[in-house]
Amino acid sequence: MSQSPPLLSQRFRGYFPVVIDVETAGFNAQADALLELAAVTLKMDGNGDLQIDQTFHYHIEPFEGANLEQAALEFNGIDPYCALRGAIDETEAMKDLCKQIRKSQKAADCQRSVIVAHNASFDQGFVNAAVERSKIKRAPFHPFVSFDTTSLAGLTLGQTVLVKACEAAQIEFDQREAHSALYDTQKTAELFCYMVNRWKALGGWTN
Repeated sequence: MSQSPPLLSQRFRGYFPVVIDVETAGFNAQADALLELAAVTLKMDGNGDLQIDQTFHYHIEPFEGANLEQAALEFNGIDPYCALRGAIDETEAMKDLCKQIRKSQKAADCQRSVIVAHNASFDQGFVNAAVERSKIKRAPFHPFVSFDTTSLAGLTLGQTVLVKACEAAQIEFDQREAHSALYDTQKTAELFCYMVNRWKALGGWTN
């Protein structure tokens, strides 16, 4: 009798992991602009290993009255009002993201999505603030539960900086691409999958 394939819904107690990274115009989620957001969903293969599935990416216009810290803009290299960014309204971006995540979450038979991020409290704070400004009543994300790859990498790889953790996991990382939400999300997703799959390979989780 063949064994049923492992299910993602069983791995994290019904949570659907969504890897997220944001680029912002400061550190204050309530006052500073959210300028770029990327999200990666995950799937489980027939062996129970996590893999990258879908990617969503948005350049976002500063919300009305948003603060823009010059030091933050110089750090991430974003010109908030550059037409070539193809930025869209924050509410439009958040509504589309929530719609896509709810669809993926349902397909995976999970009850709630959980944000996976490097220094997760930062990204989660900006996502929560944008969801609130957008008046989204059925956000898929748990408001405070998160999986922080900083802590997980410190535990499993002895590194807490994203590029150093990726190097320790032998994941290619181009420093020139860093501080792009899309690139950092993809690398964080690869790192999270590596750590979860490595733990499974060592006998730490079985379906």
